[in-house]
Amino acid sequence: MVMSPAPDTVCCCVRGREVCADVCRGLGHDAWVSYRSPTLADIVAALQVDQVDEHRFVAAQLDNPSHHIVGGHVAGQALMAASRTAPGRAAHSVHVYHLRAGDARYPVDLVVEPARDGGTLSTRKVTAVQNGEVLLEALASFSSPVESLDYQQSIPDVPEPLSVPTVAEQLADYADEHHGFWVREQPFELRYIDPHPRLAKDLPEQTGNIRMWWRPTDSVPEDPALGSALLTYLTGTTMLEATMVPRGAVPAYTFSALIDHALWFHRPVDLTDWVLSDQLSPSGIGGRGLASATLYNRSGALVCVATQELYFGR
Repeated sequence: MVMSPAPDTVCCCVRGREVCADVCRGLGHDAWVSYRSPTLADIVAALQVDQVDEHRFVAAQLDNPSHHIVGGHVAGQALMAASRTAPGRAAHSVHVYHLRAGDARYPVDLVVEPARDGGTLSTRKVTAVQNGEVLLEALASFSSPVESLDYQQSIPDVPEPLSVPTVAEQLADYADEHHGFWVREQPFELRYIDPHPRLAKDLPEQTGNIRMWWRPTDSVPEDPALGSALLTYLTGTTMLEATMVPRGAVPAYTFSALIDHALWFHRPVDLTDWVLSDQLSPSGIGGRGLASATLYNRSGALVCVATQELYFGR
C-alpha cells in the first residue's frame, strides 16, 4: 500500500522525482537536503539522447538519492528521440503514460516506431525500456509548416517578472528549513506571482492556481526540438505544485507519482527571456490530482498548453 513518507524525511518526489513510499521512508533526511539539483547544462546534455541506429536511442539519466528517474526528464528525452526521426517537422503534441519509475543510475533505451507519415503530419510511438521493463509509452505528433488561421487567447494581466520577488526573497523566513532546501540553486529561475506552496501551506485559504515567471539560468542552444523537450521537463517538474496546494501539501515531504503528461506546442518558445506559466488544478479525486498549465512568451505569444495527472495515494 502506498503511504506518505514520515515527516522527518524529505520525499523522493521533490519536483517530480516519483518513488515508492518504501524507498522514501528508507532515505534519511540529509540525503535529500544535501542533494545538488542538476544544472541547466546537465539537463540539456542529458536531453541530447545518443542515436544507436535509425530508430533506437540511449538516454543517460540524472541520478539522485532515491535513484528514481524524473518523469518530466525521461518524457523530454522520449520527445527528443522522436524528433530526430521526423526531420523538417516540428512537434505539435506529445502524450506520455508513465508506467514505472526506473533506476536513474543506468541509461534508458528509447525505441521509436514510425506510426504514420502523411503529407503534413507525422506520428511516432516511443517506448522507454530499462532492464527489459517498459517505463513509459508516448505518442508524439509532428507537423510541417502550414499557412492558415492564427489565433490565441491573450496572456493574463500579471506583474512584470522583475517586479516579482525571487524565491529566496519570498521564502526568506523558511531559508533554514531542510538545510536551505527552499532557497537552493536551481536550473531555472522561478518567480511566483501567486503564493509558493510553502507560503500557501500557512494561509487560511488555498487554491490550486499558481502563476509564475521562469527562465533558464544560462543560455540554451537554439533548437526547436530542445525547446519543446525543455518545456516537457519544466512542466513535468513544476505542475505538481498546483495539485499540492489544495491539499495543504508541499513538495519537500509529499509522496506523489506522475501518471500521465500531455503537451500541445503552439509556437516556438523564446528561452532567451522570461516565460509565464499559468498553472491550475481543476480537480482532485480518488487519490489523484489533475493539473493544467498555459505558457506564454513574455511577448504574449501562447507557446504551450500542458496537462498532467499525479497519484498521491490515500
